[in-house]
Amino acid sequence: MEKKTVSRDGTSLAYDVTGQGPAVILVSGAMSTGGTVAPLAHRLSGHCTAVVYDRRGRGESGDTAPYAVEREVEDLAALIEAVGGDAALFGVSSGGALVLRAAASGVPVRRVAVYEVPYADHLAGGAEQHARYTEDLREALGEGRRGEAVELFLRLTGLGEEMIRGARQSPMWAGMETVAPSLAYDNAVMGDGLLPRELVAAIDVPVLSVGGGASPQWMLRAARDIAEAVPRGTYRELAGQTHMVEPEVLGPVLADFVTG
Repeated sequence: MEKKTVSRDGTSLAYDVTGQGPAVILVSGAMSTGGTVAPLAHRLSGHCTAVVYDRRGRGESGDTAPYAVEREVEDLAALIEAVGGDAALFGVSSGGALVLRAAASGVPVRRVAVYEVPYADHLAGGAEQHARYTEDLREALGEGRRGEAVELFLRLTGLGEEMIRGARQSPMWAGMETVAPSLAYDNAVMGDGLLPRELVAAIDVPVLSVGGGASPQWMLRAARDIAEAVPRGTYRELAGQTHMVEPEVLGPVLADFVTG
């Protein structure tokens, strides 16, 4: 990351800017850094000023205790100011939940786009699963068992035990344990795991909610719910895409929305 700004509570935020045109800040999800969405920023750079950043507690950004979702909302406000005071927001997965909360809280944004925020309204037992995960994650992180915290998250995403064991042996595992405390941040952003309909109903800018056609139906229904719950929402479905959406497919759709 080549640039730094400072959030309201003094936390240093590392970010990069590429391209020209209307600004859009890309917000990554759990276990991710700004580098995760950098390929999408590259695809957007011919149409937009694409901004990627490391969310607090990961990558090159700092962290300040105690954590609160409001601090991450303030981080986005600081980034918007740093890039000129006028920007759209895009968030993927739990990063989308943060983007929605920021827009609903009155952070000045032009437009909002999200990709597959995993609200569990249509997942059988989803609320109970989220509650168990919240408690187990709190205990694991509270006792310093970062590896177990990562495993809990991977199971939540549906990864099988054999693949989790393989992940533990991979060179990436140490880095995953490093950012494990930030799992609690994403979990807080997700609230009770269900779509906060009253909250998002306060968003008064255009909202694009995107889903992948090859993703589970509960996730696609959640994406449609977001578009229906906001006053100015639109739903788009990308054929053949999963939760790991390809930048070359999402990029043109997002560029059209941001520059529209």
